[in-house]
Amino acid sequence: MVKPMQVYEGKAKKIIPLDGGKVIMEFKDNATAFDGKKKAQFKGKGWFNAQISATLFGVLEERGVKTHFIGVAGDNRLIVEKLDMYPLEVVVRNVVAGSLKKRLPLEEGTKLPEPIIELYYKDDSKGDPMINHYHAKILGISEGEIREMERIALKVNEILREYFAERGIILVDFKLEFGKNGRGEIVLGDEISPDTCRFWDARTRKSLDKDVFRFDRGDLISAYEELYKRLTGEA
Repeated sequence: MVKPMQVYEGKAKKIIPLDGGKVIMEFKDNATAFDGKKKAQFKGKGWFNAQISATLFGVLEERGVKTHFIGVAGDNRLIVEKLDMYPLEVVVRNVVAGSLKKRLPLEEGTKLPEPIIELYYKDDSKGDPMINHYHAKILGISEGEIREMERIALKVNEILREYFAERGIILVDFKLEFGKNGRGEIVLGDEISPDTCRFWDARTRKSLDKDVFRFDRGDLISAYEELYKRLTGEA
């Protein structure tokens, strides 16, 4: 008897295994904030996150960054390479916002002199705590692996910061996740979307990301739609 492949369902995505070392990422319309204390559904959110992620993965691939992206498999689905994921979130910050504002005596919106990289241990039950290289090594992640993830993260930042600036958008900060593919390469995985990044309009500083939902700053779908149209050039 063939053992059925397990479907994993998280807060914002469903992961559906396929044959041949591939999986489908299905983006849901759910939105959560503040460790799941705030929840809602927005029709079309999954579509925007899938299409924006596909667009940005394509931009990165064209510029030499290896990602798990293979193709679009429907309105809210992407086909991606199966990765053995690291239990880390790699956060890159260009501007003071979010938790950084709470931790440092700096005004929100202050441009940082250079990007800051932060590591977080990916575990909802522990609140995804911030860790350092020493903690990561205890978790079985080598210094070389950490340095490679940080190198890729800075390259992603350089590419996307310029890409968004050309479209009148500030890339404030963003979260990346990495995994190893079947060839042992460290590859960018997960998603790059307004769920995992902070985007501000360069002129008005208006949020074009999930902060719209977090802090009740307007209509979430309108913000995601505006971001999508700026990226794709659709009127």
